[in-house]
Amino acid sequence: MTPATPILKDVVLVGAGHAHVAVLRRFAMRPMPGVRLTVITREVDTPYSGMLPGFLAGQYGFDDMHIDVRRLARFAGARLYHAEATGLDPVQKLVFCRNRPAVPYDLLSLDIGSTPDLAAIPGAADHAIPVKPIGQLIARCASLAARIADRTQPARIGVIGAGAAGVELAFALRHRFSRSQATIALFGAETDLLPGFSASARRRIARLLAARNIDLHVGHRVSRIAPGMAHFDGAPAATLNEILIATQATSPSWLAAAGLAVDARGFLRVSDRLQSISHRDIFAAGDIATMEGHPRAKSGVMAVRAGPPLAENLRRMVTGRKLRPFIPQRTWLSLISTGDRYAVGARGDLSFEGAWVWWLKDRIDRKFMRMYSDLPDMPATRPVVAPGVADAAGQAALTEAAMRCGGCAAKIGSSVLHRVLARLQPVASDIELGLAARDDAAAFTVPAGKVLVQSADQFRAFIDDPFVFGQVAAHHALGDLYAMGAQPHSALALATVPFAPMAKMENDLFLMLDGASSVLREAGATLIGGHSAEGAELMLGLSVNGLADPGRLLRKSGMRPGDRLILTKPVGAGVIFAADMRHRARARWVQVALAQMTQPGAAASAVLMGAGATACTDVTGFGLAGHLLEMAEASDVDCTLDLAAVPVLDGAEELIGNGLESSLHTENLAAASRVGGTDACRAQARFSLLFDPQTAGGLLASLPPDGAESCLSALRAAGYGQAAIIGTMVARGHTPERIRFI
Repeated sequence: MTPATPILKDVVLVGAGHAHVAVLRRFAMRPMPGVRLTVITREVDTPYSGMLPGFLAGQYGFDDMHIDVRRLARFAGARLYHAEATGLDPVQKLVFCRNRPAVPYDLLSLDIGSTPDLAAIPGAADHAIPVKPIGQLIARCASLAARIADRTQPARIGVIGAGAAGVELAFALRHRFSRSQATIALFGAETDLLPGFSASARRRIARLLAARNIDLHVGHRVSRIAPGMAHFDGAPAATLNEILIATQATSPSWLAAAGLAVDARGFLRVSDRLQSISHRDIFAAGDIATMEGHPRAKSGVMAVRAGPPLAENLRRMVTGRKLRPFIPQRTWLSLISTGDRYAVGARGDLSFEGAWVWWLKDRIDRKFMRMYSDLPDMPATRPVVAPGVADAAGQAALTEAAMRCGGCAAKIGSSVLHRVLARLQPVASDIELGLAARDDAAAFTVPAGKVLVQSADQFRAFIDDPFVFGQVAAHHALGDLYAMGAQPHSALALATVPFAPMAKMENDLFLMLDGASSVLREAGATLIGGHSAEGAELMLGLSVNGLADPGRLLRKSGMRPGDRLILTKPVGAGVIFAADMRHRARARWVQVALAQMTQPGAAASAVLMGAGATACTDVTGFGLAGHLLEMAEASDVDCTLDLAAVPVLDGAEELIGNGLESSLHTENLAAASRVGGTDACRAQARFSLLFDPQTAGGLLASLPPDGAESCLSALRAAGYGQAAIIGTMVARGHTPERIRFI
């Protein structure tokens, strides 16, 4: 068997701004085998700032202006970590993230944007909406629109900041609320609006603001913001129902706290190679960076232009070649939308306006977005390390990779394993021999009067984040225990990690086991041992143990005619991740699916047990229909199913309707002969989703009819918002079909 190319260098991209999406695309078009890209981003849909005014004005939809980072990362062969970076250790080369372990790097690049400096304006954080991060602005503007629609009196909206961002925001809001009686006011601290623009451009914008009844107040430096009020230095306060902030930006404090060289406003100081002047293995571009000797205004244009040279210098740095300088242009074309398919253009002293300028802006923006939405099919790369990637240690790893053994010799080394186990935090329990011992097996005492419930599951990684994969695998394995009403007690792990240099294997193993352990700890269980080995791909299996009262075990065979059927989670995960592998699933669909898959089943099990469930199972690989058929046959009953009531994950119907399906779907369809339904019913996408295999799916339970509605209410109150009553059990009929539709 030909070994896979080991990972020799980790390049970590923090943020998915305009420069980093260009890096991803360029690495996709020209891969570097042996180099692993990892993207850490708070938002999996990256907004393109150039189209934000048009989106707020109602001219673009969500997908028109957002780059699907998950799809782009898949295209580039990069790992995507949906997380927020909160700190950095440049000595240990670690990026700290919220609610997950630190991420190690060999080479780091930062493109995390900037935000208005709310701390400089008392009250702004509590009573105003910042224009950045754009993702949060979009969500808050939707709430703003709802509040304005509910008002009985005209709303007065204030935009603080009369630069390009504030001007475009004011125009967009004016257009969006043109049918309401809302008034828009724009406030600037300088004596002129649009600082840095030519006098002719400022005159055009001032005239258009007046023509659209937007009140302009220059020389108004905001001093504090109170509920419904903005106060200014040397000017009267303004009564405002809604306030948006587009003032001078700032950076996160953790850059300076990490010891990186930053400027007076906290932005990372970089050379014309886009390299930190204090740490040669850290690069930065976009708003977060300030280039030494070439100061430029923060703008999306500069971030876009920095993408290609950043990608090239990352390549050169990882292969030990000389970096290339990048001198950003001094002037560039600025196109300012007025919200109504009209725009003003400016470059240097030249300015112009008209509908044709908006058309030009729209054409440029759409062309940019097509680069990241119309991704070409790429040929498979050969498993050869790119020239220059392997240093001396890397060459040793390559030689070792070509001679890896099988059998017990494929076990991960004891030193790596012991370090990983020492970093895990199992809960205190009644384990007699567990991770702390080095015996051949684990041991624990089963309490008197309890029955031991065991199950096992194993599958290869279907997402590229080992930590989240470990969480999903643990939830999936625990589902069998919850379906039987057992309390999780302990687990054994079977972990497989692709060969790489020791430190990288250790980190991947730790991330995966820590993800699983975090779920076990929350469930009150502990990881007590297992086995680890090298393999072609990341895999995790868990053998889970639970304890239950013998007389209270839930089985598949307890269904009775008249029982109502409840499903606690939506279906559709199989087709979503099948589409994700083919770059066809939207990032937000994947994230919603992962949120469902990582939702614990303990509360659902407790609610169902308390409601007197008569039978239960968890919906996994055989799909909803397959598992329901198992229950019906074990109980010798039939089921009438309300197809319209079956909850479905966002995007699943669209994907399966377009012919996408999981590899197990065809095998599951063999059970369709025992499911009734007309041809019209079978043609529905929702019918096909009955056979979609699920990972960490919901619980499927039958309950006495008099308690079903109250049980459903309790499930929804416990956080299972899409739980639904989907059918009724009936007496066994005389036809081959065990499932029929209402």
